[in-house]
Amino acid sequence: MRIYDSNNIRNVGILGHSGSGKSNMVEGLEFTAGLTNRIVNNENDTKITNSLSLHAIEYQTSKFNFVDIPGYGDFFGEVESGLAAVDGAIIIVDGTTDLTVGTETALELTDSRNIPRFIFVNKIDNEKADYEKILSQLREKYGKRIAPFHVPWGRGDEFRGHINVVDMFAREFDKNKNECATVDMPADMDDEINPIREMLLEAVAETDEELMDKYFNGEEFTTAEIHRGLRQGVLDCSVIPVICGSTLKNIGLHTTFDMVKDYLPAPIDIEKIQPEKNTFVCQIFKTTIDSFLGKVSYAKVYSGEIKQDSEVFNVNKKIKEKIGKIHTFVINKMDELQKAIAGDIVVFSKFNSTKTSDTLSTNEKEASVKDITFPKPQLFVAIEPLNKNDDEKMSSGLNRLMEEDPSFTWHRNLETGQTVLGVQGELHSATVIEKLKAKFGISIKTIELKVPYRETIKGTSEVQGKHKKQSGGHGQYGDVLIKFSHVDEDFVFEETITGGSVPKSYIPAVEKGLRESLKEGVLAGYPVTNIKAVLYDGSYHDVDSSELAFKIAANLAFKKGMLAAKPILLEPIMELTIIIPEEYIGDVMGDINKKRGRVMGMEAHKGTKQKIIAEAPMSETFKYANELKAITQGRGYFEMKLVRYEELMGDLAQKVIDSRKK
Repeated sequence: MRIYDSNNIRNVGILGHSGSGKSNMVEGLEFTAGLTNRIVNNENDTKITNSLSLHAIEYQTSKFNFVDIPGYGDFFGEVESGLAAVDGAIIIVDGTTDLTVGTETALELTDSRNIPRFIFVNKIDNEKADYEKILSQLREKYGKRIAPFHVPWGRGDEFRGHINVVDMFAREFDKNKNECATVDMPADMDDEINPIREMLLEAVAETDEELMDKYFNGEEFTTAEIHRGLRQGVLDCSVIPVICGSTLKNIGLHTTFDMVKDYLPAPIDIEKIQPEKNTFVCQIFKTTIDSFLGKVSYAKVYSGEIKQDSEVFNVNKKIKEKIGKIHTFVINKMDELQKAIAGDIVVFSKFNSTKTSDTLSTNEKEASVKDITFPKPQLFVAIEPLNKNDDEKMSSGLNRLMEEDPSFTWHRNLETGQTVLGVQGELHSATVIEKLKAKFGISIKTIELKVPYRETIKGTSEVQGKHKKQSGGHGQYGDVLIKFSHVDEDFVFEETITGGSVPKSYIPAVEKGLRESLKEGVLAGYPVTNIKAVLYDGSYHDVDSSELAFKIAANLAFKKGMLAAKPILLEPIMELTIIIPEEYIGDVMGDINKKRGRVMGMEAHKGTKQKIIAEAPMSETFKYANELKAITQGRGYFEMKLVRYEELMGDLAQKVIDSRKK
């Protein structure tokens, strides 16, 4: 592929609800550009895309880098990676259904990042398509920013194409070009076009005070004013154009190329991209591990240029990396580039230490690009290998996969002994497990997630721990008297020995014996916390006493002391920060109450949503990601963190104790 200057590059994300036709959009654009000879019908394909993909297309005088971004919520990490690389977006909407959560999410995400975009209403040739309904729903939710550029002409078998309201020409479907040709305006279309044209002109007026004055004075806009106002409005995100077509039948895709070229930003329109700057700077926004190519790194270039076989500096890691070949992806195959220039998206391979979010530069003192923010886990899943000998191999595989997908975490819970995945949802978990099998040959099963309960005491006790054993030669003798009480710290040890009843040399052994005893409580064998132990008396034997004897004595005292001081179970309490649309507040709060939780506060979040701060026991939150999705129809999300431990009482505590004894 040849090198294009920054002015003729467009970096565009393709977003939308799963099943809206994103993959067909990419195929249709490749077909329109002459890269393929057919468009495969994927409309009935239930396979869910779990990773972003790059598609470079040369069309007319420009290069278009389309980034196909997964639409399913479990792969939100891929969304963050993709949005970090693109300058504009196309949001695909299924014209045969109501407005979906995927459309709302795409608009919210591009809004929060000020990414210019337009909406492509797909499947408009389908007899079930209802363009006017989609426009009405969009207008109701996003107001005058919605600017319809197209009106479909006909429906179902009578579908003939679309009318471009911007230029106010009638267009008729031309079977030879598979596009729309200019003809006279059909008389029966006036009633459909005029309201939409009014919506469009209203959106134009909102972009400029002078145009607003003309609009209110009833003056007509010139074609130049309409185009200028709309482009400015798209670039500053105050206007969201809406066009329509069919990705499967290649209707509206020539127009899509024109829309991207004319209205979405070139790299020179983006402030942080600096083509005039000589220093090469890029950020890695996506990493994949390929069995043949090794580590493949996707990069967005912010300034300067770099040629093949060059050396760069990883600003984050403070190390040098070697750039070998430079590539892009054309119809899913690597295509070589002679150099990477400012504003382009390129692919490097075989970096040693560079990871997603890292900044590379030819200047060691260059400031790093802001790190990509990946979502925190929504769901935790316990896993183990089917073959116990694969445990270390599983750990290594998970670390490699985290390079590909920073939106999942894993750790070994030392209290429960489990390996725990932190993921965005059940499908995300299944995908990680599938990749472990496919890439590293490790078969994994999920197991029931254990709650890391703890034990403590509510009361006080004074007990003796005495270890005495005679075995022919030297015996064993250790004797301690210890007071136990509750304390807010993990563990406190003190000694008030007077008169040498326990020699100073044995006191560290007593403390060590107590600390080792903390690993297992007397109720259900869980770790013990919040205990103060005061060694105040004891006795010893000149010959038979030893450090080991006093450690054992301390352990005996610990068990007796706990049993005598009202031992209780503690359960972990999580703080949940829940973001939801306002209409779901009642249902979400009711569900929290059912989970033995409590709402701590609520406030507005970014104007249109509500933030609920709540607390609930960890045992009630393992499946909360799925439950919140069901309650809010996929419109809610949350973060959680451990805040403290609280007493688990009554039947619930007894149930845990009985379960452990079994």
